[in-house]
Amino acid sequence: MSDRFWQPRPQAAGTATRDGEPLLQVRDLRTEFVTQDGVVHAVNGISYSLREGEALGLVGESGCGKSVSALTLMRLIATPPGRIAGGQVLFQGRDLLKLKEDEIRHIRGNDIAMIFQDPMTSLNPVLTIGRQIGEALQLHKGLDGKAARRRTVELLDMVGIPSARSRVDDYPHQFSGGMRQRVMIAMAISCEPRVLIADEPTTALDVTIQAQILDLIKRLQTDLGMAVILITHDLGVVAGVCDRIAVMYAGYVVEEASAEELFADPRHPYTLGLLRSVPRMDQPRGERLVPIEGLPPDLINLPVGCPFAPRCSYAVDRSEDENPRLEPVGPNHRVACWVDVRTEAKNGHGA
Repeated sequence: MSDRFWQPRPQAAGTATRDGEPLLQVRDLRTEFVTQDGVVHAVNGISYSLREGEALGLVGESGCGKSVSALTLMRLIATPPGRIAGGQVLFQGRDLLKLKEDEIRHIRGNDIAMIFQDPMTSLNPVLTIGRQIGEALQLHKGLDGKAARRRTVELLDMVGIPSARSRVDDYPHQFSGGMRQRVMIAMAISCEPRVLIADEPTTALDVTIQAQILDLIKRLQTDLGMAVILITHDLGVVAGVCDRIAVMYAGYVVEEASAEELFADPRHPYTLGLLRSVPRMDQPRGERLVPIEGLPPDLINLPVGCPFAPRCSYAVDRSEDENPRLEPVGPNHRVACWVDVRTEAKNGHGA
């Protein structure tokens, strides 16, 4: 990833409009999957908010619950085996988890849209790109066939598809990976949603295309005034795109702060581990990366205490017995840890 994505972007314009109620509030959200081996506790009471025009990053390693939390928010969890075990998702004051199916269908894709991980499997291989984008416009915006086609061409042009007018009748397999991702973005923004969820939008793309897709998301966020939730395991991505970052581990949010503060002053041992294990352009040549030892916990048999304790060099006795709550350690900075890692680091303890 280019080093420019390590520079936290300036606060988005229009911060004054964010002083009121959040556009989206997730409160104590819990999602489980019933399997033959037991109940998988995928999301374990996460809470966060998203304001108008803001970009929030959800970061963590594979299996930590990032994507499941987003699918839960969209009411796309397959039931069974999945089930929403508790919590609220308030969008403009309405709890999305309590809406009827026809009501959530009106919001899904219209007010809240999602870009999925794999554009090849997310797009229907037997329908043209134009038809797939046009269906959403006809459903949510009431456009007729001709108007939907004109708008589809405009959207493809907006996301940088060359010769959009001649490619509107092409099929997904006729596009490269990067172009398919642009098509997915065009589909997601077709109804001008208030919230755009981008789930690993740069997965399986080379670094040049990754940079182009991230630039596109940032530009569209500014142009359309959308709020964005960016899900990724790549800290370099969120540093360049997001205003705030929530770090997830084992279905919990373990740290939340502004992008600038999280990189300048990480306060959770897992966040420190993530930062040390990612290559940076400002590191001295030849300096080795430091991996996070051990494995994530079994989500069927979660530990009583802090789930990161077995892998943590800062762990204390209390870490084994009690899971810490997410508590403020400064303005707009919250951490779930029994230890002040700054103090421990100064005293020569920990990693």
